[in-house]
Amino acid sequence: MASTVIDGAPGSAAGGGTSAVYPEEVDREGDDLVMDYVAALLEQNELFGELIRGADPSTPVPTCPGWTIQQLVRHVGRGDRWAAQILRDRVEDYLDPRTVRDGKPPSDPDGAIEWLHGSPRALVDAMADVGENTPAWTFLGPRPAAWWVRRRLHEATVHRADAALALGVRYDLAAPLAADGITEWLDMLVTEQRTGRSTPLDTGTTLHLHATDDLGSAGEWMVRGDEGGISWEHGHRDGTTLVRGRAVDLLLVLFRRRSAADVDVQILGAQEVWTNWLNRTPF
Repeated sequence: MASTVIDGAPGSAAGGGTSAVYPEEVDREGDDLVMDYVAALLEQNELFGELIRGADPSTPVPTCPGWTIQQLVRHVGRGDRWAAQILRDRVEDYLDPRTVRDGKPPSDPDGAIEWLHGSPRALVDAMADVGENTPAWTFLGPRPAAWWVRRRLHEATVHRADAALALGVRYDLAAPLAADGITEWLDMLVTEQRTGRSTPLDTGTTLHLHATDDLGSAGEWMVRGDEGGISWEHGHRDGTTLVRGRAVDLLLVLFRRRSAADVDVQILGAQEVWTNWLNRTPF
């Protein structure tokens, strides 16, 4: 599975790290992508804020049915502050997001964006204070505090896509960052199988995800249906079904933000395996 190094971004509250390694400058170590999740989280948040600056807050977000841009901003910012409070207060059980301190943005648009930008910084500060390797509560069981930074980063990348689609503007994402989002999501799916969620692949079937970007084995995922759920590893082999396209397009299709036809993602082999996968995985 992919492992990652988290370094402090220059000027960030994490401190003490090497110079930032941004997604566009990612290093490779075998199958792994090594990137600075703190720098990437702050960057994605900045991009999200600038994207929605000047937008009508009441604009519907079709990929999040029933939501508006205003609600999307609140969801992203509150989620970061929720994770920060979990770390800072050493929470040991589920924390109701409605109880999060400063969990609602100001009503004026500029104030809301400033609040949004302060949200990941609150999380980075909390992680630095408790220590990135300190065990923390998560919805998947105890994880190092740094887990929350990576989780909130990929939440931000997908919701930035939601905003871009709602506003009718182009969305793109560095291939290494998109690939890491796929890896992180697959890891979560594997863990969730242990909690009784229905498996997205029938036993004996395999789904091969292939990113056409220059990522080496880090852009290849072989997912297998086992009796106990699913498992995956990096690699390139024949599978029951092959899904092939740019890493960012694979990410959007896996999260059902776009259809395969919309972004020129190829589905080769047994189509029903792909259909079952989409029907059985979380939105």
